[in-house]
Amino acid sequence: MESRCEAPGRAFVFALGLVALITPLAVHLFLPVIPAVKVALALSDATAQLNFSIALLAMALATLAYGSLSDRHGRRPMLLSGLLLFLIGSAISFMAQTATTLLLGRVVQAVGAACGMTLVRTIARDAYRPEQLVRAIAYLTMFYTLGPMVSPLLGGVLIDTLGWRSVFGFAFFAGCAISAAAYLAIPETRPLASSSDDSILRSYLALLAEPRLVGYVLQSGLNTASFMTMASAAATLMKELLQRPSSEFGLYFLLFPGGFFCGTLISSRVGSRVSNELMVLLGSLLAMATIMLQGWLFFWELVTPWTFFLPGFVLTFSQGIALPYAQVGAMAVIPRLAGTAAGIGVFMQNFGGAVFAQLYGLFADGTPLPMVAILLCSGSLCLVAGTLPFVLRRGQRG
Repeated sequence: MESRCEAPGRAFVFALGLVALITPLAVHLFLPVIPAVKVALALSDATAQLNFSIALLAMALATLAYGSLSDRHGRRPMLLSGLLLFLIGSAISFMAQTATTLLLGRVVQAVGAACGMTLVRTIARDAYRPEQLVRAIAYLTMFYTLGPMVSPLLGGVLIDTLGWRSVFGFAFFAGCAISAAAYLAIPETRPLASSSDDSILRSYLALLAEPRLVGYVLQSGLNTASFMTMASAAATLMKELLQRPSSEFGLYFLLFPGGFFCGTLISSRVGSRVSNELMVLLGSLLAMATIMLQGWLFFWELVTPWTFFLPGFVLTFSQGIALPYAQVGAMAVIPRLAGTAAGIGVFMQNFGGAVFAQLYGLFADGTPLPMVAILLCSGSLCLVAGTLPFVLRRGQRG
């Protein structure tokens, strides 16, 4: 099959990396906004958390459409449409005067941002040879981590100095720059002979009938759920339990994407020398061990910023190790449905994050205990899912 683009140039790679930043602008930039919106609009914990989790849920559902539609109609139209929706949603959120309008803006913004996570992976798969793909996705994921590293700190500073609306103003103007780069530097990459004539439902059924794909996407979704639960809980508890300012939360939050960056750096160095199944299993084991350690620290009432964020560093490190391999493994199950497979993977990441983060919002009581219980649940399920592809591979060899 021939691709519609030539060998990737620097402008293409840079623009693709910028598109990967769209998701942090919709998700991580909002984390320090949660307590500020709660006070400004007089919201309950669950309602304030809903503005975060509803964005993850909307993003999860939208990724299913982007993946399958890009297989049928091309990557570029879907990418540019998503970026436009992101800009519209950011503008609505900036101008919102009520909780309902803010919720609407967050949904539109998230639906647009969903194009980034899905199509960056799919476009990379189109443009790079199989032996280059794990390394390429790992490097793009490292670029993506710049967003989570900067977004909460920047958001905290903006909130403390200019108010919570300024966060959405920044997202709008950053989105304009990213959209311009994508329009100028990212061509259509879908292979000319790979357009799928399968119906959307048939494509999903074919993929979900593959146990390996189910294991990969569930592992990445549940690992992300653990991170989102820990991050959203830390945002609230740092402000309300530990009485720390939003900007300080942003500084500590650097440990989350820092761990993810280190994990993806290792993945990029290891490349295809180690199997997808083994790396996903190792990441799952490390995530569960980290959750158990943090739970033990909180059991002994060692509640400090460091007991939130140092385990967070290791948790996201485990995610950085496993995620590129889970992505590549899922897209390789049925190659002609790579875009749809990427969409399912991103759906599970956002859906898992939305469900478990909202669970925390429902059970939050001002202490870390609800967070610990939810993390133990997501971590255990993540380990089961991460074991599945490894066991199936050993079974095939036997």
